[in-house]
Amino acid sequence: MIELDGTEGGGQLLRSALTLSLCTGTGFSMGNIRGRRRRPGLMRQHLTAVNAAAAIGGARVHGAQLGATALRFEPGAVQGGDYHFATGSAGSATLVLQTLLPALWQAATPSTLRLEGGTHNPLAPSADFIADAYLPALARMGVQIGFTLEQHGFHPAGGGVLDVQVTPCAALQPCAFNTRGALASVEAKVLMSGLSGSIGQRELQVLADRLGVDPHPRHVHAVRPALGPGNVALVQVRHDAHVEVFSGHGERGVSAEQVGARLADEVQRYLHGDGCVAEHLSDQLLLPMALAGAGSFTTATISEHLESNARLIEKFLPVEFEWVPEGQGWQVQVSR
Repeated sequence: MIELDGTEGGGQLLRSALTLSLCTGTGFSMGNIRGRRRRPGLMRQHLTAVNAAAAIGGARVHGAQLGATALRFEPGAVQGGDYHFATGSAGSATLVLQTLLPALWQAATPSTLRLEGGTHNPLAPSADFIADAYLPALARMGVQIGFTLEQHGFHPAGGGVLDVQVTPCAALQPCAFNTRGALASVEAKVLMSGLSGSIGQRELQVLADRLGVDPHPRHVHAVRPALGPGNVALVQVRHDAHVEVFSGHGERGVSAEQVGARLADEVQRYLHGDGCVAEHLSDQLLLPMALAGAGSFTTATISEHLESNARLIEKFLPVEFEWVPEGQGWQVQVSR
């Protein structure tokens, strides 16, 4: 058993530990789960990830209940198959997906997943990010995933549905994401659920003014059925060798212009920087690269999430991460 402290890393450390436990057959116990959060312990989406990981891996689990700050996880053998998991809320379905994928692509037989919950949540990868940035990066390593967004889900109503097909992958191919190539396109769209389309048009206009995207109303999409109010603005940045997706979420008390401006700021920081991989994807590439045993990427910043995730991975796998200055950013390398 590996003893882990979850004080600093939030839910990401728990999800990474679950994934690595399934992939390596190594059990773990974690205390102080999400210890520095305003509401520590397991929230519904974290509990769903724990129970889903236990289901696909035949694990024995102690402490899996809402609000729990300690957990013990003892994995069995991962089995491919047909699985259905629901958060029962607007908790992120994409975070549950990322917890399960590496274990399922290592299974001997294919799997299908039907996941219910939030698909476009603040502080979680959107379904668009998964489809257009995360899965293409995995495909470069040899992982083949089928992904369908059947129904959008926003906070607080939830109700989103993802259908996923996982093909077994015997061995990941080490990959380098060090150069992104020439800029090919910058495109934006806005999703509106149960809210006036004029809000989305205002967000889109800010993005057009700042980034030069097309402000035509056809890029504002009404989500139907509208299960609850929701709004997300999405920008896809495509280079010859890499794709990134950025999102900005509408919230009460924040104007459409502010949502658009914050999103434009994030996109411009990426465009003006040297790194190939943006901050959120950089954190999520660590684990598959470690499973491949080698790889590298360049990025503008070394976030606390990235650093804590790297140190956790090193506890489960015989790999080492290092980051060295390169240009105005960093190169992150993994090796055995």
